[in-house]
Amino acid sequence: MNSFELDPRLEKDCLVLGRLDISMLLLMNNALVPWFILVPRTYKTEIIDLSEAEQASLLEEINILSAFIKSNFEVTKLNTASIGNIVGQLHVHVVGRHPSDYCWPGVVWGTKERKKYTDTQVSEIIVALKQQFGNKFI
Repeated sequence: MNSFELDPRLEKDCLVLGRLDISMLLLMNNALVPWFILVPRTYKTEIIDLSEAEQASLLEEINILSAFIKSNFEVTKLNTASIGNIVGQLHVHVVGRHPSDYCWPGVVWGTKERKKYTDTQVSEIIVALKQQFGNKFI
């Protein structure tokens, strides 16, 4: 089996922030909403196909990331989803939402409105993630 590779569509649309125990941590390069994506480093395409230990690790990462979004961004709702209709690679979206965001109450998927993150914003997010995840974030 080849080594794990990130789907080219995720690579094109996202910034790779680092690695966690089981997942790569990505940031959708659209600063209009805090939109993070966890990509377990596996070739399995469904959460149900992960081992119980892998599922538990992924859930822990989702929970820590969710707490991070709630404490670092102005959000009133978290949207968490593993859809995969376009990108078949297993990945979990964790998106912070607020009634004043650009597409509320609609979905963030498929919208054309974009505002790229600055290098400074990305650096600040990485510093905050290191504080939130501790040594689990590489």
